[in-house]
Amino acid sequence: MLKRLALGVLGLLVLAVVGLWLLAWRPSIDPIAPPAAASFPAELVQRGQALAGAGYCATCHTAKGGAPYAGNYPMETAFGTLYSSNITPDPDTGIGGWSQAAFVRAMRQGVARDGAQLFPAFPYQHFELVSDEDLHALYAFLMTRPPVHQEKRENELPFPLNWRALQAGWKLLFFRHGQYGPVTGKDAQWNRGAYLAEGLAHCSACHSPRNVLGAEKTGAARYDGARIDGWYAPPLNATNHAPVPWTQDELYTYLRTGATALHGSAAGPMSPVVHHGLSALSNEDVQAIAAYYAERFGTRGQTAAPAAGVLEKAMAGDALSPAHQLDQAANLYNAACASCHYNTAPHPQLARPELGLNNALTADEPDTLIQVLLHGIGTQEGQAGVLMPGFAHSFSDAQIVALAAWLRRTRTDRPPWPDLEQRVAELHAKTPPGPQAGTTGDQ
Repeated sequence: MLKRLALGVLGLLVLAVVGLWLLAWRPSIDPIAPPAAASFPAELVQRGQALAGAGYCATCHTAKGGAPYAGNYPMETAFGTLYSSNITPDPDTGIGGWSQAAFVRAMRQGVARDGAQLFPAFPYQHFELVSDEDLHALYAFLMTRPPVHQEKRENELPFPLNWRALQAGWKLLFFRHGQYGPVTGKDAQWNRGAYLAEGLAHCSACHSPRNVLGAEKTGAARYDGARIDGWYAPPLNATNHAPVPWTQDELYTYLRTGATALHGSAAGPMSPVVHHGLSALSNEDVQAIAAYYAERFGTRGQTAAPAAGVLEKAMAGDALSPAHQLDQAANLYNAACASCHYNTAPHPQLARPELGLNNALTADEPDTLIQVLLHGIGTQEGQAGVLMPGFAHSFSDAQIVALAAWLRRTRTDRPPWPDLEQRVAELHAKTPPGPQAGTTGDQ
């Protein structure tokens, strides 16, 4: 009886494995000789360059200090570390042997030229929305980059999560096919913004929480904010706790320049999005993205004027008082921060970010504030030419905790972060030895 039961279980396992293999199997597409760069029209390549910027291709496919687009950029996930692929036209280690059909299949279906299933860290769920014309332009741009011979690093995933066939099951659960089509009832600007934001820019990949299987949450939880790469991507909807609403004008200024006086500076993973990604797009396209998200915030058509008393309340925290002088955290702030962050009414200055208005302080998670305190903001990150030094090598964990908690308490109406000590310890421990990026401006 037990033998028969064991054979039955074994048979079911074999059937499951065979079924999954059949579900995952995709044919290989024959390799081609790398096309000559001159075979692509210059205007097509130029258009592809802007689209590659919008999709942050260089950001995710360039390792620190490595050749552009040569891959091996590490992406830490809840399941292990994945390394991006070489997408230069090298025929051996890159995509030089990929036909346009193979490239489009990878972008749309998450399947490599050889038929292997790609992990969803490559956001094909978003690239599926991109038009044929834009994918062809992107292919032309990548195929005209300098080829770089660089082998891909092995992903650091435990068995059986490293088995690519499992991705077919993931797709069955979470992948929805279909290109973007204009939404009836929305104007041309909104539709253009939605196409860019949901497609190549894949904004929700960072700003939406994920379920236990790593898929973006949908429905009401979409764009509710999420931790990513040791930072916190804030909500891109009405749940955002910014003291001053994110209007279309504020969003446009932030996405175009990297800073606004009413919301602060781009830092961490958001900095290359602004300065090396969206910078390739036209003003009209960035304005369209701003319009799309302003509607998600519920502020489209509104001005950036803060509600009565908001600026006064925010800047009131800058005034020194005898009570502050007795507080250790206040003394840290006065010594290290106040000279650069001090503002007076009636309006904060762009070069002096007003912390009482900053998303990093009002966010549900402390990660972004901690990272900025530790590593600063380089001259090429947020506002051009403006430097904030990092304190990772001069402040202890206890001092970072005290300063972050004091700022949260004195500059916002939000409750204390419950895991502040733990997050400071975790993020501070990952700080490499030596000077911080924010002290040199090197990025």
